Amino acid sequence: MMADVLVVTSKVKKFIKEKAGCNTSAETIDVLSKAVERLCQKGVDSAKADGRKTVMARDIVIDHL
Repeated sequence: MMADVLVVTSKVKKFIKEKAGCNTSAETIDVLSKAVERLCQKGVDSAKADGRKTVMARDIVIDHL
């Protein structure tokens, strides 16, 4: 079963092409989508742990970004 793509493929490819002149593999889109899924789940878990139904930016913040 194919997983849902959670990133806009055309936007990612355009960004990489404009920033570096590189092409983007389908595998790259899959990896980015899985990373977004993990971040969303982190946010959901954090919001639920705080007793909230709203995921906030602070729930998914990554320190090194």
